[in-house]
Amino acid sequence: MKRPLPKVIETDAELKRFSDQLESFDRLERELTPGESALEQLLVRLIQDYEDRIDLPGLPPHKLVAFLMEHRGLLQTDLVPVFGSRSVVSEVLAGKRDLSKAHIRGLAEFFSLSPAAFF
Repeated sequence: MKRPLPKVIETDAELKRFSDQLESFDRLERELTPGESALEQLLVRLIQDYEDRIDLPGLPPHKLVAFLMEHRGLLQTDLVPVFGSRSVVSEVLAGKRDLSKAHIRGLAEFFSLSPAAFF
């Protein structure tokens, strides 16, 4: 079966096609060849990139953090490494505490966004 070459995913139809191709590797009853293994890694990356791509709404910083958490299915405890403690995460999400420059840098890296998104 001839498979289409992988490319940046731009539509849900392409996502489905590449997801199906990735699943076909899981169904193989043998070890993947080096080429198949490389293709599998590439497909995982392309699918993840497509699923992570979202249009950011114009929200205040604390609500944007909550939106991003919901989009990725994260809990407050997942952000403790960024904020340093659960209480700071809670205060930021409740809008009781502003984001510091260190928080903004950490969030930008954590969510793979520009720091400007949090201003």
